[in-house]
Amino acid sequence: MLTLLFRHHPVQRLALILSGFCVLLFLVVPILVIIPLSFNSDSYFTYPLAGFSLKWYAAFFESPNWLLALRNSLLVAGVATLLSTLLGGAAALGLSHPRFPFKRLAMAIILAPMILPVIISAVALYFTVTRLGLTDSLPALILAHTTIAAPFVIIAVSAGLEGFDQNLMRAAASLGAPPMVAFRRVMLPLLAPSVATGAIFAFVASFDDLVIALFVAGTEQRTLPRQMWSGVRENLDPTILAVATMLVGLSAVVLLAVGLLRRSQRSHSTGGIK
Repeated sequence: MLTLLFRHHPVQRLALILSGFCVLLFLVVPILVIIPLSFNSDSYFTYPLAGFSLKWYAAFFESPNWLLALRNSLLVAGVATLLSTLLGGAAALGLSHPRFPFKRLAMAIILAPMILPVIISAVALYFTVTRLGLTDSLPALILAHTTIAAPFVIIAVSAGLEGFDQNLMRAAASLGAPPMVAFRRVMLPLLAPSVATGAIFAFVASFDDLVIALFVAGTEQRTLPRQMWSGVRENLDPTILAVATMLVGLSAVVLLAVGLLRRSQRSHSTGGIK
C-alpha cells in the first residue's frame, strides 16, 4: 500500500528518496572521513591535508606490533569461524527438528551472547577461561570468540532451514541414500549460502571484537582492534587511520559477499519452487 501511495505522488516519492539519502549520509560520512586522513603526510588528524602520502600504510606493514596483531586476528577469527560454523550448523539442525524439547528455551540460551551486553559476556568468559587455566592465551580467545560467533551461524542456518523442503530428504532416502549421503549431497548444497552467510558474520564478529579481547587476551595475544585501542590510548598514531581504512574496505567486501550469497539463496529457492 505504501508503495502504491508513493507511486502516485511524485512529491512524496522525492521526499522519501531525499530523506533516505540524508540518513545514508548521516551514517556513512563519519566513516568515510577517515579515508582521506589515512593518506595525509602530516602526523596530525587535520583538514585540509598537508599532502598525499602512503607512509602510514607502510608503517603498518613495517611494524612488528601491527603485523603480530594482524596475524593474531586472522588466526583467531579463522579458527573461531570454523568452530562456530560446525557447532552452530549442528545446533541449527538439531533445533529444526520438530520433536526437539524446549526449543524456545534452548534457542534463548544459545542466543544469549548476542542479547546480553558484551561486558557481561566478557566477564563471564574471563572467569571461565581462568578456571580452565587458559588465561592470556590464543586458545582462550578462540573459545571466547566461538561463543559470541556461533549464534550468528545458528540464525543464518535456521533461516535457511525454514525454506528447505524436507521432502527432498525423504525422496533421497526412498532412493536408498543413507542419511549422511543425503545430507551431504542434497541438504548441504542447498544450505551452503546460509552456512556461508553465517560464517561471514561469525568471522566479522570475531575479527572486530575488542571488549572480550581486553579481558581474555594478554600482551602477546593482541588482536587488531586491541592494538588500535592501545594506540588511541597511548598516542594518536596516524597508522590507526590506515588500519581503519583497510577495515572499512574489508567491511565493504563482506557486505558485497553477503549480498551475493543472499541473491544466490533466492535463486536456489526460486529454482526449487519451479
